[in-house]
Amino acid sequence: MRRKGAVLLIFIMVAFSMSGCKDGEKNTKEVDDKEQKIQIGLSFDSFVIERWQRDREVFVFTAKELGAEVNVQNANGDINKQKSQIEYFIDKKVDVIVLIAVDSEACADVLKKAKEEGIIVIAYDRLVRNTNADLYISFDNEEVGRLMANTLVKDVPSQGNIITIFGPTSDHNVQLVEKGFNEVIEDSDLNIINSVYAKGWLAEEGYRAVNAALSITEQIDGVLCGNDNLASQAVKALSENRMAGEVIVTGQDAELAACQRIVEGTQTMTVFKPVDKLAKSAAEYAVKLAKGEDIDVKETINDGSYEVPYVKLEPIAVTKENIDEVIIGGGFHYEEDVYLNVPEALE
Repeated sequence: MRRKGAVLLIFIMVAFSMSGCKDGEKNTKEVDDKEQKIQIGLSFDSFVIERWQRDREVFVFTAKELGAEVNVQNANGDINKQKSQIEYFIDKKVDVIVLIAVDSEACADVLKKAKEEGIIVIAYDRLVRNTNADLYISFDNEEVGRLMANTLVKDVPSQGNIITIFGPTSDHNVQLVEKGFNEVIEDSDLNIINSVYAKGWLAEEGYRAVNAALSITEQIDGVLCGNDNLASQAVKALSENRMAGEVIVTGQDAELAACQRIVEGTQTMTVFKPVDKLAKSAAEYAVKLAKGEDIDVKETINDGSYEVPYVKLEPIAVTKENIDEVIIGGGFHYEEDVYLNVPEALE
């Protein structure tokens, strides 16, 4: 009996040992699988602007479909926090860092450190300066400025007064938008009576800018807003002065609220940038670069020190005339949502 008991005990011990080996092999395999997956660190400026949430969802979905894992961080508009996030990605030894920069200049040193560690750096939507990023993917921001200016030149009366409310100077895209805007406006007879740069893209700056202009003159004919968030507050100020719908207002990003204002008649146009295409393409390029594949990008842009490969997508001016085709027909927003406040327009 003792001998049988000893044999049984040995059998049980061997069985547990074999089971432990299998579990250990399974855990090791899971770790190996994770290590083999491409690791992407994605740092956003913030999610204050509506479109960034859409960018995140499309990018993450596409990357996962391609077998990559994405670690998403939100800097909440804090450049020091964003630098810490990049340092974290470096410590985690990610394969790719994709950055929507809070400040186009301030991340150069830490991004150079990332590149020295062999990490791919992609500047997403906003160029990072003096960094020699592996790729910059965005829209033609000079064309964004030209589209806004063309709307003002077309719809504002001759010698009319306009306000310009650009984004912060720390965003390199703002400089490009302003350049494109000035190319068109300098050949017009429109008068810029007030020009501001909205720090941190704060929407309230749009409200303050309109009221500041009204203290200069009661005659305002047009307002350029760097994005739809600024336009929301500019329209609010105009509404309080019973001027909404009478003043030409431009915006950017085709946010749902902006599209609603367009069909209501209080905002004239928005620049639509197909962010689904941008985010999907960026994820695809990130995976290709991580694999060492050729991305075949011919165009470049100077970041202040280096020529950076540049993927440039085309923006579209959206007005009441083409909103059904571009925004609704393209599946960006639902018809019932865009026309929520003017259902009679659907009858």
